[in-house]
Amino acid sequence: MEELKEGDPAPGFVANDQNGNQVSLSDFRGKDVILYFYPKDDTPGCTAESCDFRDNYQFLSSQGFEVIGVSIDDEKSHQKFISKYQLPFTLLADTDKKIVSDYGVWGEKNLYGKKYMGTFRKTFVIDKEGNIRKIIDKVDTKNSSQQVLDLIK
Repeated sequence: MEELKEGDPAPGFVANDQNGNQVSLSDFRGKDVILYFYPKDDTPGCTAESCDFRDNYQFLSSQGFEVIGVSIDDEKSHQKFISKYQLPFTLLADTDKKIVSDYGVWGEKNLYGKKYMGTFRKTFVIDKEGNIRKIIDKVDTKNSSQQVLDLIK
């Protein structure tokens, strides 16, 4: 699959949120979307990233953004993560790895010389028409929301 670029149409998706409700990208047509991919609920980097979006959620919302997190964790894991850190936005359970594959964020990773398949941390800013406006490849987990705001100024 060809790597997604800024200006490309964002791949559509349908997945369950933390409550088992079906969510699709088309539900957010007319809004700007911050779609962030992270490896695993309740791990240090993923928690820092999610809590940064939480801490800046009101401001992001006031600027017209919807925040959506995606990992391959299941709904129950997402519920615990949201409850533990009071996350005010949707987390999608991509247990079949369709969204991570469509967005090119699933692949071989290397940790201490051990190779394994996993989710790459990446953020996509999708415009009101459903096109990719910005892609953040090198996510600063403690300042992820500011990275988005800096790019779209």
